[in-house]
Amino acid sequence: MPYDFSAATTWPATASREPADPPIPAPPQRPVTSSSPTAFRGPRDWRRRYATLLRVTDLLVLVWVVYGTQIAWFGFGNAQVAIREDSRITDISYWLFSAGLITVWMWTLSLADTRDHRIIGAGAEEYARIARASLSLFGVIAIIAFLTRVDVARGFLLLSLPIGVGLLLLSRWLCRQWLVAKRSTGEYSARVLLVGSEASVTHLARELQRMPGSGYRVVGACVPSGRVAGSVHGTSIPIMGSVDAVPQALAATDADTVAVTSTDELPPDKVKQISWGLEAGRQHLVLAPSIVDIAGPRIQTRPVAGVPLMHVETPRFSRGQLFLKRTVDIVASTAGVIVLSPLLVFLAITVRLSSQGPVFFRQKRIGLRGREFTMLKFRSMVVDAEDMLEQLAKQQRDSGNEVLFKMKNDPRVTPVGRVMRKYSLDELPQLFNVIGGSMSLVGPRPPLPSEVERYAAHVHRRFLVKPGITGLWQVSGRSSLSWEESVRLDLSYVENWSLLTDVVIVAKTARAAIAPGETAH
Repeated sequence: MPYDFSAATTWPATASREPADPPIPAPPQRPVTSSSPTAFRGPRDWRRRYATLLRVTDLLVLVWVVYGTQIAWFGFGNAQVAIREDSRITDISYWLFSAGLITVWMWTLSLADTRDHRIIGAGAEEYARIARASLSLFGVIAIIAFLTRVDVARGFLLLSLPIGVGLLLLSRWLCRQWLVAKRSTGEYSARVLLVGSEASVTHLARELQRMPGSGYRVVGACVPSGRVAGSVHGTSIPIMGSVDAVPQALAATDADTVAVTSTDELPPDKVKQISWGLEAGRQHLVLAPSIVDIAGPRIQTRPVAGVPLMHVETPRFSRGQLFLKRTVDIVASTAGVIVLSPLLVFLAITVRLSSQGPVFFRQKRIGLRGREFTMLKFRSMVVDAEDMLEQLAKQQRDSGNEVLFKMKNDPRVTPVGRVMRKYSLDELPQLFNVIGGSMSLVGPRPPLPSEVERYAAHVHRRFLVKPGITGLWQVSGRSSLSWEESVRLDLSYVENWSLLTDVVIVAKTARAAIAPGETAH
């Protein structure tokens, strides 16, 4: 007789000292229709639909690349792949070989879980898996061709690999932009029930609401106090009851993901009990530790004595990493100066003729290990801008900002300077700072000495790396960010540096410079 798993997840009343919660009333909702952007069509339906979309786009890309490369290399004729077997030679048409290559390539992408819902939509893991799977496939093909003496045109393979990987990454990026747009309206997102202390639930709820593109839509919360009425502080997320009411809350909210935000106020076996009560394959459990801004490579989960221990490695800056970053800085900044030299000359002439004063603005800033250096910019302000700073800074301190000076309509900025600052053109001379070694292409914002005097102790960790022309905070909101948010992003970059992160930030910077929006001033 089949075993009834539902009985195994029903806990006796003596398992908890807290009284049972009253029935949870479903929050008032408007009727859900198929046309509603937040219509619930099943917890995994959006995952299947998006995975199907990726399969279709991957297939179209590979057909276009492989057959396009074949036609470009051999033309429309019936070229043959020669297979040598002792004294015999067997020929296979490249039309058939290309079909096989497409099939195996699609199969390899599936084996590498490149369409897994856990990695799509955010981060670089999706792209990394595509690149690794494709490189591995072509490596295996090369080995098999060598061992079996199959004469495959090297040019055909050498063209198919980079073009295929490049277009796969481009198509996945375009699909991701579409997915993020859908998630901003509530679609294609996991419906999350938060479980934990009120403070931790409030923190995670705010972070997830701040970034709807991450794909987690919070629909309710369960807290140890068990109050049913009310909502999570500062949000409209309803509190559905105590931590013993998770099954009822899941049913009432149609949630498909339970995120445990803290375990301090939970009974020892509560997390295990919650996991046993979830429907396999349909509902998911997420543990959200209180540590923030720690990148994945620094986190390792290791089972010790049956207990999963999370190890967080301390940030390390090896000589190899420093050498790689410096090499990239020199090559990229030198190339940038050469390519942008006509624009640099034009801006220099424009600044000189548009207002009185020098072309360049030189200012003392604090860099690596707290050392001072002179930062270059195109002058975007009037010559007596420094004399006007104290009065303007006093007005800002009176308004509540005690460290970083930012003013949307700064009266010191010239008309030409306003245009340059909006599109970050005034920062281009800092390429010479990068070549000289005082700055990097990507890094934390270089602060003024007066700002450093008001730094809290932990903020000084920004000086573990060179300051950058651009950085994580510039591509995450620029002048619209608060001081605390800017510090958090800079420290996150310092703690989790990688070359791939630099590439992503530079790409986002280029896009933000072309279309700066309202956050640049």
